[in-house]
Amino acid sequence: MKRAPPISGPEELERQVDRQSERMRRADRERPTLLAQSAHIGVLGLLFVLPVVGGAYLGRWIDGLLEGYSMRWTLSMLFLGVVVGAINVYFFVRE
Repeated sequence: MKRAPPISGPEELERQVDRQSERMRRADRERPTLLAQSAHIGVLGLLFVLPVVGGAYLGRWIDGLLEGYSMRWTLSMLFLGVVVGAINVYFFVRE
């Protein structure tokens, strides 16, 4: 954290207090609401879950096209969905 320079007089003190109080008021106004935070978490959940579910369905469909009983594509696409979902969440949070 950056330290403030020494105060040289009462005018300087008043200016610094005004600046800090304005920063506190601005931070209070810009604080996200509960609804905004809930929407953010919901978007994060969708960004992760949709690729996982889509990968599972795609893998199951490919396994259904092949002869015999196999779960190879289902598990592979499920894993790929987890990786893609994690990357989505990472890039969304990074912004």
